[in-house]
Parts: sequence; C-alpha cells; structure tokens
Amino acid sequence: MPRPVTVTISHDLGKEEARRRIDEGFAKFRSSLTGGMMFKFAEEWTGEDQLSFTAKGLGQTIVGRLDVFPQHIRIEATLPNLLAGIAEAITGKMEHEGKLLLEKK
Repeated sequence: MPRPVTVTISHDLGKEEARRRIDEGFAKFRSSLTGGMMFKFAEEWTGEDQLSFTAKGLGQTIVGRLDVFPQHIRIEATLPNLLAGIAEAITGKMEHEGKLLLEKK
C-alpha cells in the first residue's frame, strides 16, 4: 500500500536562500528519495516557494512536493508499494541530505 511521508527541516537561511540552494542541489537530494534506485524525475516550481515532483521507475511512481518557508522546508511524498516498506530509511536519508543542503556555509 502506498505510504505518505513528511519531513520538516529547520533552517536560518531565509526563504530566498533556501530556495536557491534547493534549486541548485535538488539532483543530489533526488537520489536520497529513491534510495539509489533508477528513477526518472520531473520537477517544477509552482510559484516562488513550492517544488512539485514526480519520480517514475521500476513500474512505480513517487509523487511529492517541497514547500519553502522562511525558517523551514517541508517535504511531502507518497511512496509506492515497492518503497513503502523502507519508508523510515528513505525519510532518514531525505532529512540528512536536506540538512546538508541547507547548512549555513
């Protein structure tokens, strides 16, 4: 059964800088979402602060969105049957990669 997951990551970058980093680093983040499996991604910014994405591969589809707020980001994704069993591991990777992406540099 498909499983929805949500990850919220705090940051102190401001909305514009967080969006810029996500825009530039989403490719690396994608691999954490799929656990290294081969998925073809499509993503599109809707407005200034929401990135909608889909990933298709292995006969499965992941659908999600990433919302950028001034002090945090929220990632919501629905994992298909194949990945639902390892949702905790994928959620942990998403959180780790997201924190790395938003670290103050």
